Amino acid sequence: MVVSKMASQCVNDKNIIDAMQADKELKELRKKLYPHFAKYRYTYNFSWLGRPIIELNEDVMLMQEIIFRVKPDLIIETGIAHGGSLIFSASMLELLGGDGKVLGIDIDIREHNRKEIEKHPMSKRISMIEGSSIDENVANQVFDFAKDSKRIMIFLDSNHTHEHVLKELELYSPLVKIDSYVVVFDTGIEDMPEDMYENRPWSKGNNPKTAVWEFLKNSERFEIDRDLESRVLFTVAPDGYLKCVKD
Repeated sequence: MVVSKMASQCVNDKNIIDAMQADKELKELRKKLYPHFAKYRYTYNFSWLGRPIIELNEDVMLMQEIIFRVKPDLIIETGIAHGGSLIFSASMLELLGGDGKVLGIDIDIREHNRKEIEKHPMSKRISMIEGSSIDENVANQVFDFAKDSKRIMIFLDSNHTHEHVLKELELYSPLVKIDSYVVVFDTGIEDMPEDMYENRPWSKGNNPKTAVWEFLKNSERFEIDRDLESRVLFTVAPDGYLKCVKD
């Protein structure tokens, strides 16, 4: 069997990754294909340990990588939906051992979803708060929950408007310390066709990516982890993997 020179290279070979990112034909194909993912709700095709996770597989791989690297003792998630992401985060912390916890926040935790999450084997690591993530009372509860945690990671995946995500970043980013992450999901809305989200309050020019750009103008503590993002062909969070580089 003939093995190509590129295929025989070790994983995470920077030359291969750089070549992939410089491939203009590949970038054009990716640009054309990505809107179809959204059209057919592709991220709804998968579950994690029995609960719909609503994430691209590539993002799940990146998330497990940074969780293993950072080894947080608390992961805060805004946006719960069916609970698959909470279960995923809890299972990663279970593999790491220790007493790591996951805190999920959602303005509307549907009763059937709550029941499924609470009866899951990973529920022992999961707590939930119902309310808007940018509500002062909710934020106070989050900070109180996090007061004894030393390594915190945050996933933002709730309301996708610019105003809401920017407020989340401003509220919760101080909890994240050097070498940990805030991951802002659905920044890819900015790269979609103008008419993709006609029935939503977010759109091109008003979405998580524009919030990230605005946030980074005034923050010296975070930068986009380009090396991490460069290793996947598809992500719902382009420009959204924010690494804390300064305490």
